[in-house]
This record gives sequence, C-alpha cells and structure tokens, in this order.
Amino acid sequence: MAEFRVWAPKPALVRLDVDGAVHAMTRTQDGWWHASVDATANARYGFLLDDDPAVLPDPRSPRQPDGVHARSQLWDPADATWTDSGWAGRSVEGAVIYELHIGTFTEAGSFDAAIEKLDYLVDLGIDFVELMPVNSFAGTHGWGYDGVLWYSVHEPYGGPDGLIRFVDACHTRGLGVLIDAVFNHFGPSGNYLPRFGPYLSSGSNPWGEGVNIADADSDEVRRYIIGCALRWMRDFHADGLRLDAVHALVDTTAVHILEEMATETDWLSQQVGRPLSLVAESDRNDPRLITPRDHYGYGITAQWDDDIHHAIHTAVSGERQGYYADFGALATLADTLRRGFFHAGTYSSFRRRRHGRPLDTKAIPASRLLAYTCTHDQVGNRALGDRPSQHLTGGQLAIKAALVLGSPYTAMLFMGEEWGASTPFQFFSSHPEPELARATAEGRKAEFAEHGWDAAKKGDIPDPQDPQTFQRCKLNWGEVDAAEHARLLGFYRALIALRHNDPDLADPWLERLVVDYDEELRWITLSRGQLRIACNLGGEPVTVPVAGDVVLAWGEPTADGGGTVLEGHSVAILRHG
Repeated sequence: MAEFRVWAPKPALVRLDVDGAVHAMTRTQDGWWHASVDATANARYGFLLDDDPAVLPDPRSPRQPDGVHARSQLWDPADATWTDSGWAGRSVEGAVIYELHIGTFTEAGSFDAAIEKLDYLVDLGIDFVELMPVNSFAGTHGWGYDGVLWYSVHEPYGGPDGLIRFVDACHTRGLGVLIDAVFNHFGPSGNYLPRFGPYLSSGSNPWGEGVNIADADSDEVRRYIIGCALRWMRDFHADGLRLDAVHALVDTTAVHILEEMATETDWLSQQVGRPLSLVAESDRNDPRLITPRDHYGYGITAQWDDDIHHAIHTAVSGERQGYYADFGALATLADTLRRGFFHAGTYSSFRRRRHGRPLDTKAIPASRLLAYTCTHDQVGNRALGDRPSQHLTGGQLAIKAALVLGSPYTAMLFMGEEWGASTPFQFFSSHPEPELARATAEGRKAEFAEHGWDAAKKGDIPDPQDPQTFQRCKLNWGEVDAAEHARLLGFYRALIALRHNDPDLADPWLERLVVDYDEELRWITLSRGQLRIACNLGGEPVTVPVAGDVVLAWGEPTADGGGTVLEGHSVAILRHG
C-alpha cells in the first residue's frame, strides 16, 4: 500500500491516476489531498484536476523518466545503496570548489561519465564539486535553470540513481558535493504547479513570474522550497547547495526565507552529523546574507562575490563594457581585494545608483566570500560564450589564478579553466515548443545588446536551440596533455597544493592582507604572512619591490637588489625572510 498526497488548494476535485487506474482522493482543510492505493515500487502516477482529463505530474515528483510533461514515477531514497558512511564532510569555507555542468563536462554528459573524471579532480586538489542544476527541466539539454519539477533529477543525466552513484563516488574520494538550486522562478515549459496552488507571486523577475514566498497562502510554498533544499542534502547526501540569484527572492516577512532555510539546514547538519553549507549568489553586496543569525544576519555560509571577479578580469583583460565599467584600475582591484566588495554603498554607473554595503572585515572572514576567475555566468553570459583562455596569454591566465587561489577568499574554478580549455560555454536549450525557442533566442540577443556586446549588434549570437551550440560546449579532454595546456594545468596544480599546504594562505582575515600596486607600471603584490604574490599585468618586464625565494612562478623571475624582475604577463610567489 502506497500513500499519495498532494497540496492542491485550487481545484475543487483531485483524483489520483496510478498506472492508468483512477482513484478518489480525500481533501483536508489545509488543502492537502490524500489516498492510499496498492501500487508497485516503480508505478507511474499523476493527478487529475477537476474535469480536465490530462494527468499532471506530482509537484513533489521523485522521478520523471519520460520528461516533465509526463506522469511521475515512484522512487524511494531508502532503497539506495550508499558506501559513504566514513565521509565526515567539511565546510566550504576556505575550500577549492570546482563548478561543472554534467551535460558538457564529458562527451557522454552523464553522472556515470563524470565519475570517471573524479580522480583527475582529486589530483588537481579540488575539495568540492559544484553541480549546475540537476533538477528536471524540459528538453534533453540545457543549463538547468529552467527547472519545473524541483524534487526530481534530470533523467538524461542518469536520474536519481545516477546522482546517488555520483555523490557516493565523490565522497569515497574525499570530495564534497554542492548542488545548484533555483528557487527564484520556475521554467516556462512544464510548469503545472499554478494549477495546483498559489505557487506564483504577483511580481516578476528577469526570468519570469516570481515565486510566492510572502503573499497570501505562501506558507506551503515556503515549505515546498525548504523541503526541496533539505531533500538534496538528506536523500542525496549533498554537502550543501548553491542558491541561485537569491536577490530575486522577494520576501517581506519578518523571517526571510533564507534565514529560515539556514536554520533548518543547521538542524539537518546536526541530524546527519556532518557540516552542510549554503552558498548564495547575490548581486546586492549585502553582508547580511553571511552575517550570523545571532548578529541579525541570515546565517548563510558563504556567497559569490562578482566584484572580485570583475576587478581581476578587467585589470588583466582590459575589458570595460556593461557592468565592467567601474572596474579596470589596479586601485580598484587592490581596494576590492582588501574590502571584499568594491561597491559598498558607492555609486554604480551600470546601475545608475548607489550599490552595496560595507563588509565588516573584522567580524566576517574572507572565507565567506567566493572568488573566481570565471563562472558559468561570466563565460556563458558573454555573447559568444568565449572563455578568457580564448583571448589572454598563459601568463595572464596564471595571474588571474594566483590572485584568486592566493587570496584569503574561498576559491572556485569553472570546469576546464585550469588547462585553458579552448571550448566555449554558450547558452543552450532544447525547448520543445517552437514559440518558446524563438522567445528564448530573442531574449538572449536583447540581453547581450543591453550589456554592450558587439556580437549582439552583428547578429552573431549562437542559436541556443541549435544542437551544435550544445555540442561545441563539451570539454575537449584530448587537449589536456597538449604542451600549451599542460603547462597551465601544472601551474594550477602547484598553486592549489600551495594553498592547501602553506599556513600563511590559510589565514582568512582581510585585516592581515597587505596589497601594494603601481598603476603606471602595472604591477600588484599581495602579502600574506611570509608569502608575497607578485604580478606583472603589463606586457614589458618590471621590477617589483618585493624579494624572497621563489616558491612558484610563471615566467623567469630574477632578483634585483631588494626587488624582483618579472617578465611581462607573469607572476611569482616568493617567500620572504
């Protein structure tokens, strides 16, 4: 006997379909419908609302073997086989995280294929794998941010059983797993939830209608969201979540949903006996996210920090379009590295208003902010999806890596950056509806034009619906051993090992970070204990006023009195004294 239940306060009648047989359901006063029915362990089921003959999938579907428009399938996490009982877990603070997209990380694009690359990640020195969204979405391939059935796992990747094998394999190798969760909107294809209840709000965001977390009858929607978050960590043993665009979660209640989620995550952490982390993506530069709850913050573990990315990328590359406009100077880079946020109550020319709030660097460690040279957004939201490695020299890429991995911040890599992958990461989708496909393509063109990309004006934007757009984004693992790629990979490995093993690089407090620079000569140095990270961003040799034994370098640094001569586009890590 199986118990079926669904929250559906909108329809006057809900019936249950199990393998084609229709059963009555009983409604309770809180809008939940219940039925106990004989069903096989893998029965297909769904719900009939009022007099509509269409069988709709379960909003809390555990599995969608035939896609988001089809019936759900029973799946019990208790039947899973785990071998990770020895995994004690760890917090993300201070770790090295590796963001990847299952569909393009390997040629096969599955969890099982990704398992075959885990030993490579261990050898690289990675601590956590961060999966771009793996919830169910329409079509066979896409970025995953248009999920509509948040509780189930995208079947083409391997479904829930494939995810369990992947997480188990990660834990066996000492790798933690973060899962990217999108709670700020539903995808446009296959979203039947509004027919069940008030899942949508009266507002909207850039990706569609907002989620009802503060309007009337929102309590159950909040439970739906938090229940989903806990499911990834409880049933799939994930070590935490990356929370997508939390600034789009419009919550006017006294207890913000992020605070509530953090509280329940901490409770679950105590139950499972290992650390669980929440990492928020936010463009607000608001320290309240990562401020402890006993100091009136939300208590989120960490958050992405785009200001650090922008400051590093523009200083090295020279790009200034769109939201890069306020960045580029070494003074800006130094200020951002020292303070965590560049915009901290300061005017943003891109937003045309004041932005952000200062971070209390004496109370909040830098390890609660994530630094990175690129992410899926910072590559995929470029008009052509081109990586920095397609424009910059090996030395420039090494400088960016040293500034991130040598910083006090928690570090994150985007798949393939460590060897300067030549493949792009473009926006791709496989919406089955032609009108939605057209709207997606046009929307991307408009967004790129707004951000100042010339390709948008020339009409060179890759068609997201073209299968070749997806195919060309798959990593080419055959290039890893090529000389020009192997050198950069070796530098990354050595840099990550130094980060793990040198105690000076473990200090998370910005108060002890010293940054010097010369705007005209284009050099910048970071002093961390006895280590000096010296970078020459210019194309000509320059003498940097720091000295010491060379620990790691890109180029051939030479001593010059009390300084060090760095080649153009090079970096050296020196041990002083």
